[in-house]
Amino acid sequence: MRSIAFWLACLGALLAPAAALAQSVEQAADDDAQGPTQAQLTLDDLRTFTDVFNQIRRNYVEGAEDKKLLESAIRGMLSELDPHSSYISGEAYRDIRDSSEGQYEGIGVDLEPRGGRIEVLSVIDDSPADRAGINPGDAIVAIDGEPLEGRDLDEAIDSLLGEAGTTVELVIVTPEDEERRVKVPRAVIEIPSMTFRQLDRAWGYFRIRVFNTESAHDLKSKLDSVRGEGTNLRGLVIDLRNNPGGVLQGAVEMADGFLDEGVIVTTRGRNSAMQMEFEAHPGQWLEDAPLILLVDRGTASASEVLAGALQDHGRAVIVGERTFGKGSVQSVLPLRNG
Repeated sequence: MRSIAFWLACLGALLAPAAALAQSVEQAADDDAQGPTQAQLTLDDLRTFTDVFNQIRRNYVEGAEDKKLLESAIRGMLSELDPHSSYISGEAYRDIRDSSEGQYEGIGVDLEPRGGRIEVLSVIDDSPADRAGINPGDAIVAIDGEPLEGRDLDEAIDSLLGEAGTTVELVIVTPEDEERRVKVPRAVIEIPSMTFRQLDRAWGYFRIRVFNTESAHDLKSKLDSVRGEGTNLRGLVIDLRNNPGGVLQGAVEMADGFLDEGVIVTTRGRNSAMQMEFEAHPGQWLEDAPLILLVDRGTASASEVLAGALQDHGRAVIVGERTFGKGSVQSVLPLRNG
């Protein structure tokens, strides 16, 4: 809801293609079954866990639901591995999956918790929020009759997501302190992952906010459209500043579009299904036209794959700051309960 960038940056997610993920789950299980035996948990270890679980159930001052305790234990187990590993609930997984495909169900705003309320950072053109007159700088102070004061603001933001066709009622305060109440229908929101404008002397400028499965297709379609209008672009500027990454496939396909041959990126993992190598294929979208990539310390993950591949093959000039430096790939491993 906050934006696709929020979800993917929070997870540190540079997501591998779905087919490879499913295969990696099965392969990991096979490898565990066939690999060398490691130290196993003893019955006493498991009793310690259940003892802690039961002590909390019986003695914790506020009481706690069993399911919530178990989910907290799982989250803790994942969070101890590294900064990018995490447990995702079924609902959150559906949101991330929709976002990685370039869409979600909501009202069409990018939001940020700030000072006990929620501030609107941007509004997607022609979204329900846009048609309701919500503007950047507005603050949301109540959702469906519930004031936000004292509430978990991240959970409040998530409550704006929901099935297309349903409605949410908001109390909005403008920067001029004018308060108004609006009812906003939820809809399927297409997330604009990039913007384009033409610079002087027939140079094209693409601002890529995040990579999803459609990023390469969207860029190629825009190049074809400009060419169809009779403009021959002399070169491209691709702006990757503050792009936290996203779907690996989108970055790989975009790099392939500007290269004729060579390795784009390789991955190495614990089992054979995670050993992947992506190579470029003959044919370029804008052959011989110079490329400039703008980067900064917020350029991370899939963005670094694109920048690194084009730089290593001498296809682009990189301009800006040292990038974030994230060289790990996260795999989404589905659980049987969703």
